Amino acid sequence: MNLRSKSKVSAEFSMSSMTDLVFLLLIFFMLTSSVVTTTAFDVVLPKSKTQTVNRENVKVQVTKDLDYTVNDDKVSKQGLESAILSAVEGIENPVVVLGVDGEISTNETVFVLDIGYRNGLKMTLATNGK
Repeated sequence: MNLRSKSKVSAEFSMSSMTDLVFLLLIFFMLTSSVVTTTAFDVVLPKSKTQTVNRENVKVQVTKDLDYTVNDDKVSKQGLESAILSAVEGIENPVVVLGVDGEISTNETVFVLDIGYRNGLKMTLATNGK
């Protein structure tokens, strides 16, 4: 008597469907990651209670009356960029500490941050520590 079954179940595993799935996921993530772009400034924001800036090379302040100062020297809005660049001239790895009054609009803050971004300066926003 022949008791063996004629149809045998194969114990082999085919990886072709798994590789197709991984390939499709790879293509999906590559396409979606190229669509996402960031337009933010590279700004290091200090924590107000635990982190302080060790050295202040250049201090830029904007008051609520839109008065601009660079190292306590009052400058006009048009002359702000040249004043910042002359203040950081000759300083290795300059850090610009930006103190902005909380009542002014974000446009004025972005104006000053844009000056630093265009000139490759490292800028930090100062906080009051309270």
